[in-house]
Amino acid sequence: MRTFIKLSRILREFSFLARGLYSTDRPILAQIVPVRRCNLSCAYCNEFDSISDPVPTSKMIARIDRLAEMGTMVVTISGGEPLLHPDLELIISRIRSHRMIATLISNGYLMTRDRILELSRAGLDHLQISIDNVAPDEVSKKSLKLLDKKLEWLSELATFRVNINTVLGAGTRNPDDGLKIARRAVELGFTSSVGVIHDGLGTLKPLVGRARAVYFQLRSLGKRGYTRINGFQKNLADGKPNRWRCRAGARYLYVCEEGLVHYCSQQRGYPGIPLEQYTREDMRREYLTKKACAPYCTIACVHQVSTFDFFRDPQTLPARGAVGRESIQAIRRIYQIESAD
Repeated sequence: MRTFIKLSRILREFSFLARGLYSTDRPILAQIVPVRRCNLSCAYCNEFDSISDPVPTSKMIARIDRLAEMGTMVVTISGGEPLLHPDLELIISRIRSHRMIATLISNGYLMTRDRILELSRAGLDHLQISIDNVAPDEVSKKSLKLLDKKLEWLSELATFRVNINTVLGAGTRNPDDGLKIARRAVELGFTSSVGVIHDGLGTLKPLVGRARAVYFQLRSLGKRGYTRINGFQKNLADGKPNRWRCRAGARYLYVCEEGLVHYCSQQRGYPGIPLEQYTREDMRREYLTKKACAPYCTIACVHQVSTFDFFRDPQTLPARGAVGRESIQAIRRIYQIESAD
């Protein structure tokens, strides 16, 4: 059964690749937030709170349906911690009912054997878990020591792919922990990836010393896959800018818990339009719009999606972005959205 599911997924991914190359008029990937609350409070993270209620399931279903209407190919569920949403499996099933690829980003703490089976039955395609250190510390509780048993369950039971991501430059005590985490991921049959920590705008915090050396070792570990579309990180690790065409707002959409479309999790405020009002014209505009934060951007998923269009369509509209989230209150007033705070 697991072999059949794997082959079926590979065929869908090849189809997704062909459609992504053929048409620039559809989102390749949308990241959607069903709950901003998280059960952890990692010191470097600015994407969570401890109070928000889950987005009502009916609203999540409507947003998934709208993304399908727009021709979206991949939907990534993030947070906060999405496992806190009571109807997460229903949301995943809805994504799959539209023949979109369903992926999930989680800290893994709430994973149980039963939950893994439920996620498999719902049709989840990919799971990414971030692990930052071997033992928990004051910066991050996402540690191999506390999660290793759950990783063993995933290796045994999951029909979906699993990627283990390590963030360097996050202030954890020992950068060499990243090597131990990656080697354990490969041992369990997972892919591994490495991220570079960013500031509140999604831009570079340069790696120095041992963290920089470990980064280059981590790049060579693990299986090949979409997580290895990471050439942009070499320049960032050296403190150098990248010249690329960020297609956020067009090929990549970040849909926050309030249903607004933003460039990414760190650029909440642009374009700041409700998903149900987001049009082809909006996507075409943002496709051609330069992003002020692009040269030092570390947001891997946006880089990976934008590789589809590196070779075509120069961006001719003036740069926007790099303002952070201070414009959120103004957007709420414009669209009369009640604050989630």
